[in-house]
Amino acid sequence: MIHSGFGHDDENVPDSHHAEPSGRFAAVRRLWAAAFAGRRKAATLAAAALALAVGYHVVFGANGLTVYMQKRAETRALKQQMLDLQRENEQMNAHVDRLRSDPDAVEHQAREDLHYAKPNEVIYTMPGK
Repeated sequence: MIHSGFGHDDENVPDSHHAEPSGRFAAVRRLWAAAFAGRRKAATLAAAALALAVGYHVVFGANGLTVYMQKRAETRALKQQMLDLQRENEQMNAHVDRLRSDPDAVEHQAREDLHYAKPNEVIYTMPGK
């Protein structure tokens, strides 16, 4: 109700824009207000839960940080193993080349592996440790 301030004081003019809602709409308004009263808190909690879930997945997930660190350590170990095997392969190739080209190397290998001895030569073998 609006009072214009002019004319009679007892004259009340209803305001259609600010009229009291009817009983049916008042109940809907109350339900709507109650449903969205804590929406900011609910949205904050939902965002926090989502952030925690994403953070957990980033650290502990299938392609997470822990798996990444394990794979990095495994890669370093495999690279070191590959370098060691390449070095050993080069040494073996050099040994094979010596055996193919140097008769003294063949003799040395035969004497060492097969315990061959030259005439009038004595070989002493120490017990293994």
